[in-house]
Amino acid sequence: MSLLYLLARWLDRISPAPIAYAHCDIPCGIYDPHHAQLAAHTVVRMVDLINQLDKPGASATPEQRQEYTNKLARYIATKEQHSEIAKNELRILWADYFKPEHLKTFPELHDLVWKALKTGSKARQEINLQAAEDLLKATNDIASIFWKTKGFETITAKAPYPTERLTVYPKFK
Repeated sequence: MSLLYLLARWLDRISPAPIAYAHCDIPCGIYDPHHAQLAAHTVVRMVDLINQLDKPGASATPEQRQEYTNKLARYIATKEQHSEIAKNELRILWADYFKPEHLKTFPELHDLVWKALKTGSKARQEINLQAAEDLLKATNDIASIFWKTKGFETITAKAPYPTERLTVYPKFK
C-alpha cells in the first residue's frame, strides 16, 4: 500500500465524507413529472382503500381484527411513502429542471410548487381524500407547465388506474 493511500484511509476514518444523495446533478436532462403523478394516484388509491375497509365490530374474531389492522397499517405506510415520493419528485423538478426563464413564463409556478409540497405533507399526515386529490391536481398542474416548457401540448384524460382520476399527459406529435 502506498503512503498516500494509507493517509487517505486514515483521514477517512477521522473525518468520513457524508453520503450524497441526488437525482444525478450532472445535469442529465432527463426529467419527467410522471413519477410524481403516479405517486399521487397511489396516495388517492390508498385513501380510497382505507375508507373502504370494514372496521371489525365487537363480535369480530382475533383473526378478523388482525387482518383489518394489517391492511390498515399497509395502506397507511404506502400512502405515506408515496406522498413523500411525490414531494421528492416535485423537489427534483423544482431544484434541477425549472429555470428562471420558466418562472418568467409561468409566474404562478413558485407558489404552485410550494403549495404542492405542503399538500403532499397534508396527504401524508392525514387520511384525507380531499388532500390526496389536491396533491394529484397539483402534480397535474405542474406536469402541464413542465410539458409546455418542453414545447409539448398536453391532454387530460382519465387515468387507466383504479383511481380513474384525470391525469395530464404530453401530446406527442
